[in-house]
Amino acid sequence: EVQLVESGGGLVQAGGSLRLSCAASGFTFDDYVIGWFRQAPGKGREGVSCITNSDRIPYYYDSVKGRFTISSDNAKNTVYLQMNSLKPEDTAVYYCAAAPYRGSRYGCYVATFGYWGQGTQVTISS
Repeated sequence: EVQLVESGGGLVQAGGSLRLSCAASGFTFDDYVIGWFRQAPGKGREGVSCITNSDRIPYYYDSVKGRFTISSDNAKNTVYLQMNSLKPEDTAVYYCAAAPYRGSRYGCYVATFGYWGQGTQVTISS
């Protein structure tokens, strides 16, 4: 059974940092791509970042480029999202998601991913 468990959310002031973790189990970690997505109140789920676990190639959406860093620890089956220079508009529930990696043409989109964690709340105060 595929399981994704997020942790590391919390309340920080603008300009601060948080590191989210996504612990994965139930599948061959190297064969999957992991994505981070977020959903703010009243808004749809949007992409943040993705990483291919086999070759650790990252992808970032423009909204977080230069501030967030995604990384993968294949020994621990865990993907991290280091979030720096946080802004109030980063406030959302953050979800990690997994999908089998089918080649470099995969898209870091919500529709690509079939397995989702329960989410972790990130709140940035101004």
